[in-house]
Amino acid sequence: MADHAAEPARRETPLERADRNFAELLQELRVTQTGVQILFAFLLTLAFTQRFPSLDTVQRATYVTTLLLAMLAAALFVAPAALHRSLFQENAKAAIVRVSSVLATVGLGVLMLAFTGSVLLVVDVTLDRGAGIAAAAATLVACVALWVVLPRLVRHALRTRGVPTAERDRAAPVPHR
Repeated sequence: MADHAAEPARRETPLERADRNFAELLQELRVTQTGVQILFAFLLTLAFTQRFPSLDTVQRATYVTTLLLAMLAAALFVAPAALHRSLFQENAKAAIVRVSSVLATVGLGVLMLAFTGSVLLVVDVTLDRGAGIAAAAATLVACVALWVVLPRLVRHALRTRGVPTAERDRAAPVPHR
């Protein structure tokens, strides 16, 4: 494994950094958007199945809540593109990146809840409520572990090893062109 502590800081202007960060964010959103779209489409079709009328009140509430969470996640993941389009050529790239990053982070939290609700609903309907709650709890724990805890552990390990942070990269001098 390479020693990343010896890597030089990026030599880029603030605009180049914003462009790179926005491109990386859009790539991340492409991955998450596909999952959200599939989940949302699945949820939309459920209401039109033969078994839907037999759902109890809790299952219907879980369904509607999960459907709305999936819609909100989709809207949050599309918002950066709409923001960029609305502010195109307004010299707002850095602000677009900051706001879009927040939107994506909130979107991941909402998606985590939509995944949890989907698992709760499907396992509740196919097995029973107790199994549904257990599966939903396991889903939530897995998402928190992978999406929240793991990045923090990696960040801590990088800092412990002395890997440069984004703040130190920003402080590096940028050659004039």
